[in-house]
Formats: sequence, structure tokens, C-alpha cells
Amino acid sequence: MSNHYRYIRFFNEIGIEDIPSVGGKNASLGEMYRELTPQGVRVPNGFAITAPSYWYVLEQAGIVARLRETLAGLRPDDVEDLSRRGMQARELVYAAPLPEDLRQEILQAYRTLREDYGFRLSVAVRSSATAEDLPDVSFAGMHESFLNIQGEEPLLDACRRCFASLFTDRAIHYRIDEGFDHFKVALSIGVMKMVRSDLAASGVIFSLDTESGFPDVVFITGAYGLGENIVQGAVDPDEFYVFKPTFEAGHRVVLRRSLGSKKIKMVYAEGGSRLTTRNIPTPNVARSRFCLSDEEALTLADYAITIEKHYSAKAGRPRPMDMEWAKDGSDGQLYIVQARPETVASQKRSNVLDVYSIKGSGEILAAGRSVGEKVAAGEVRIVHDLAHLAEFRPGEVLVADTTTPDWEPVMKTAGAVVTNRGGRTCHAAIVARELGIPAIVGADTATSTLKGGESVTVSCAEGDIGRVYRGRIPFEVQHTNLAQLSRPVTQIMINLGNPELAFKTSFLPNDGVGLARMEFIISESIKVHPMALAHPERIGDPAERAAILRLCQGYEKPADFFIERLAEGVGTIAAAFHPKPVIVRMSDFKTNEYAALMGGRWFEPAEPNPMIGFRGASRYAHPAYAEGFALECAAMRRVREAMGLTNVKLMIPFCRRVQEAEKVLQAMSTHGLTRGENGLEVYVMCEIPNNVILIDAFAKLFDGLSIGSNDLTQLTLGVDRDSEIVAFDFDERDQGVKEMIRLAVEGCKRNHRHSGLCGQAPSDYPEMAQYLVEIGIDSMSLNPDAVLKTTMNVLEVEERLGRKARSRG
Repeated sequence: MSNHYRYIRFFNEIGIEDIPSVGGKNASLGEMYRELTPQGVRVPNGFAITAPSYWYVLEQAGIVARLRETLAGLRPDDVEDLSRRGMQARELVYAAPLPEDLRQEILQAYRTLREDYGFRLSVAVRSSATAEDLPDVSFAGMHESFLNIQGEEPLLDACRRCFASLFTDRAIHYRIDEGFDHFKVALSIGVMKMVRSDLAASGVIFSLDTESGFPDVVFITGAYGLGENIVQGAVDPDEFYVFKPTFEAGHRVVLRRSLGSKKIKMVYAEGGSRLTTRNIPTPNVARSRFCLSDEEALTLADYAITIEKHYSAKAGRPRPMDMEWAKDGSDGQLYIVQARPETVASQKRSNVLDVYSIKGSGEILAAGRSVGEKVAAGEVRIVHDLAHLAEFRPGEVLVADTTTPDWEPVMKTAGAVVTNRGGRTCHAAIVARELGIPAIVGADTATSTLKGGESVTVSCAEGDIGRVYRGRIPFEVQHTNLAQLSRPVTQIMINLGNPELAFKTSFLPNDGVGLARMEFIISESIKVHPMALAHPERIGDPAERAAILRLCQGYEKPADFFIERLAEGVGTIAAAFHPKPVIVRMSDFKTNEYAALMGGRWFEPAEPNPMIGFRGASRYAHPAYAEGFALECAAMRRVREAMGLTNVKLMIPFCRRVQEAEKVLQAMSTHGLTRGENGLEVYVMCEIPNNVILIDAFAKLFDGLSIGSNDLTQLTLGVDRDSEIVAFDFDERDQGVKEMIRLAVEGCKRNHRHSGLCGQAPSDYPEMAQYLVEIGIDSMSLNPDAVLKTTMNVLEVEERLGRKARSRG
């Protein structure tokens, strides 16, 4: 196309090896246009004005010596000096005329591009430095780009402005910081079809999860208008996750999505002779819906996977990518407008054990049961009720009487949590474990003895007793690399409920998830009672009914909201650990907890002791909840069939009688979840003495039994674990409880069924983990904070027993 050009190369003529002549941005665009357009990736066509043309302009104008003089002796941290010299340098370059032969080549290439796209073509004129988008250093964003340029003279002017932008203040400063010679970095210019995202949407794609470095997802963000707002963090974008392995196996389903507020959008505004941009409010109707359809998100995921595979093959190793996309409001098509190697999340270390230890002492202000093994320091914020949660600031120590699921958004930002009430299985303790933050529960008078605003240190690194010290006590964290850690014969699985922690948690050495708690997803992501979504007309409070229906906006019916949200939460956990098993427990709220959900009070009875009331299996086929259970089943069917995550196994909690088990399995089958079909395994919680006594009968109906040591202890010892006054009698290490566990494991072996334990005991007591290994349990499922310590404990016990450890992986 351009044999007669000296300074111009069209995208189909350049590739990633041409960075020295066309810069990183153009080289990547050319690589994709040339190699990936045939594979279906849509990239705007264009051409590069090569780096030698930059030197040609400077030499013909005779300004190289003057530029050197202008920048000699520059003090980059002297803002005024940098600003003054930068402006002088830019003026010198901008004033340099384009030599006539270069000028004619640019115009001829522009006319050729217009022949492809039409006379009314507008173009983006983008700077592409020769030291840009390199693996160890990136000049991205340092130089100027000009959008929606139409006409020959505006194009030439934009080119001169691009050349001049090699001397923006930030680019000069950055080159000095990185040790680059100003006169060994050149600027190429990309001229490409303008994608009119001002009329549609744009965003960023990563071929991995940016927070954890989890490699098996495509992460897409998007908002209306030009992409600058997302890059700058000025707008809360929509987010989409797509799971690569099942997507490539043919399951074209979005794994998870999150609706951003998208309050503003960037559009074009005429500013004198030059086109500028401005932000305008996004209409409420547009804000309430996603800027991309699911099908469009899946198209972008397809692009991202293709691009990542291509660059990984060229590099000879995995190469996660950071890409920019834009949707053209004129032609309705999706385009990739930039791609470069991702260099942050993909470099995060894993397989590191952090051990916290206090290195000083001080006045103890409060004490209670410790949760986790970490230490944190911060200022106290006492919150007495929901109305004051908004006052909480990230990093503070949350001090409260107790917590509920409504508090979780704030707990996610807390440095530590301290509560007056609660035991090791209370809400605050469970959530803190999953978040990986230290918590002290049952501290009795914490809200009165601690003072708001005072600095404290919360230590859970000193055993069962957690302490709140006055002031900031020094502590240290020891990092241990576990890359060579062997795997025990006993499977070590993980307890998890929060999908937001799934990708990060998956890096722990594990054999899957032994307990995925559905109720955490319901309380955090859905917030509404399932029956209230099945029958909103039964909600007696009009304001409450209206609030629930607002949550379901955009869904054909309220029940669809429940199914999609629950499927996304469970699907995220299943994807994070795929292909390892993820055992999902069907909902196990008690009636008082169900009643606390939006709309719940209209469907739940008041019980004097909900812990042994209308919970678990007894609900599933009961007329009062059967339709709610149908929604749970529909969500699990979506995870296994539509999403393709067949590593999900289902588990029935609190199943009192064999006849009840048969009735629940029949109900599941009615809803399309038949044990044995499509590889579906169904487990049952072994947490009632009757489960142990009749284990041979239960084993005929289920593929495995998971011992819930919390409830089994409660019902063996007759201790209400919600009652603080008899909490001293609650002990999983009691000989009677241990005997029940032994009989359960023995019964599973006799019936060739999987035996596991997913209670608190092995996380809290090393001797219980040792006991479980000795009786030959198949697996134990632990809280994330106890996985590494317990794994090493189990390895020691197995070595003593003469069992050979598995190799890592």
C-alpha cells in the first residue's frame, strides 16, 4: 500500500518488532491489525508517521542545538524551572514547519485512509514514543493525543502538536527519573480511524484480575463516553468478569457483573478552532443500565483472550495484557484501540506465609476471643447502630456491641474489629476471618472502656486471647515462602462465603472449597428474602415493597434478580478454585436471620430458639419456603449448566431425618438437580447426633458427609451456642464430641463415602486437627487464615504416622 512512502507505514506493514521506528503504541496497533484482524479482533486501521520523521523535522528546522541549550542544567524538581523550559521546548518544536515532502506523504496517507472509510472520516492523532509500553518502563500517558480530527490542515496541526508533546513537563521529568536521554527518545505519531465512543462507551480490559493477579478471568470495565474518565478514576464504571476456561469450552456467560454509577460522561465540545472535551451528567435511565450488553462483554472477552494468546506465544511465556476498548456510536462496532503488557498484578507474589508477632507491651484496654492471627493499629471508631456507620473511615478500628450482615460494607474497610458480644462463630468473627483482618469478639465492655479517636493496637497474635493495647505497639510480620511446601494426604480445603475474596484466597495451598456459604451471598449481594422476591405482593409495607422492587430494576421479574446474583456469587467462588471441588451449602439461615432480610418479616415465624427450629433441610420442601428453595436450585443449575462450573457440589444442611433427606433430594430433582446427572454430587452436613446414629442410611442417599463441628458440639453437649452465659461449656474437644466425630468418619469409610469436617475446631485447636488426621478423615475445611498453619501441623502428624506427603501441585 505504501511502497512509495519514506516516512509513513500503514498498520498492516508494522509489528511489535518495530518499536524503535514507530513507538510502542503504534507497534502494538500494527501487530494486532496485521495479525489479529484475520482472527476476528476489530482494530481501527491507520498509519504511523515514523520516528525518523521527528528527527527530520528538528534537523530541517535547525533547532536541535537550541533544544539542548533549553534543557541543559534543568532542575526537574523546581516546578517553575521545569514549566518554563518545557514551554520553551514545546514552542520550538511546534513552530518547526513540516518539510514539504513529509507534509505531502501525511496528506496522501490520510486520503488513502479516507478511501477505506469514507470522505467524512475523522481520525485520532496519537503520540507513540519509542520508549513507550516497554516491559520495565512505560511512557504511556506522558504525551498528547488529539481526537476526532477532520480535514487536512487540522491533521497537520495535530501532528506538530504531537511532536511538541515529547516535551510536556511530565515527560521531561519522567525521562530524567528513568535515566533516558532526551535526545535518544523520539516520537512517532499514529493516525487512525476515530472510534466515536463519545456517542457510545469505552473502557479498559485486563486479561487477569487486577487485585489478586488471578490469571483465569478477563476483567472488563466500561462507562459512557470517551475513556479518559475511567483511566483517571473520575467515574465509577460498570464491571464484568468472564471466566476463560469455561468460556473457551463454549459457555458464553458473564461470570459476574457490577453496575457502576457512571455519573458523568466525557463528550466533545467545540473550543475555538480546536476540538476539546467536556463532562456532562449521564441521564438517570442510562446510569441504571449497563453500558454494554452481556453479548458485547463476551465479544470483548473473546478479543482479550485472542490478544493475550498471541502476545504470550510471541513472548514464549504467559503475558497478561492491559487493553483499551471503544464502542463506535456510529457503526455500533467494538474496537480494541490499545494493548500493552500488564506489569502490576501479574508480578504479585504468592505462596507467602505472613506470621505476625508483637514486639512490645502496653496497657491492656480490652480483651476477648481472638479471631485470626494478625495485628493492626488504628484509631478507635465506636459505632452504636446502623445510623452512625456512615461516620466510619477506612483503616479505623471498628468497635461495636455486635455486628450484622448490614455492617459488612464498612467491615471491609476496617483495620480491625472489636465487639462486646459474640463467640468464635458469630457474624463479626466469620466475616473478619474471610476479610483477613484481626477481630476480638466477646470483649464485654469494649464500647465503654475504649474511647473514640484514641490510637490502639489490636493483637490476635498471642493465642486464644485477643488484646486491645493503648497506643501503637510495635509488631513485625515474618514472610515465609511456601513454594516448596508439600501437600498432606489429608485434603486441606477452605471455608469461604465472600466471592470478593475468592480469587485472592485461591492462591493458598488447597484442595478446593469444603464449605461455600450461600447465606453470605444472599445477605451481602441480594439483601432480600427469597420469598419476598417470589411474592412481592405479600409484603404488607408499601415502602419496603417499593425498595425491593427498585433493587430488581432491569430484571423481567424479581425472582430473576435473586437467581442471577446468587449464581454470580457462587460462580465466582467456583471459578476461583476450578477445577477443584467447591462444596456449596444450600441456605442455612435461621428464622431470625431470614426475618432480618428485606421483606423477611412477612414470611418468617417468631421462634424462641431458632438454632434448633425451622432451618436447613426442613425448609426446602415445606410450603412456607418451597418456592424460595426453587430459586436457590435455579441459581445452582445456572452455575453448573450455563456457566459450565460442574466442579460445584451441593450440600444439604441440618438434615434431621432420613425421610427428610429423601424429600429434599426429590425436590432438587424436580428443579433439575438430580444426583448423578451431569456429574452432580450431593453431600449432607453431619451435625445432628441422628446423622451419626443412622449414618449407614444417610450414606445411601448422599455422596459424602461433612461434619459440622459447631452444631454437632451444640447438640451433643446440649449447649446453645448463641447463649453467652453457658459458652464456657461449648468445647469441640470434649471426649463425647470427639467420639461422635470418630463414629462419623468410621461410618463414611464403611460406606465408601467422603468424610470431611468444616467446623471451627481444627482452625482453633491444633490438637483437634491432629485427632482428625489420626482417625483418618478424608478432608478438613478451614478458615483461610488457618490454612497454612494447619497444613504444616497436619504434615508433621502424617510424617509421624508414616504417611507419605503428596508433591506440591
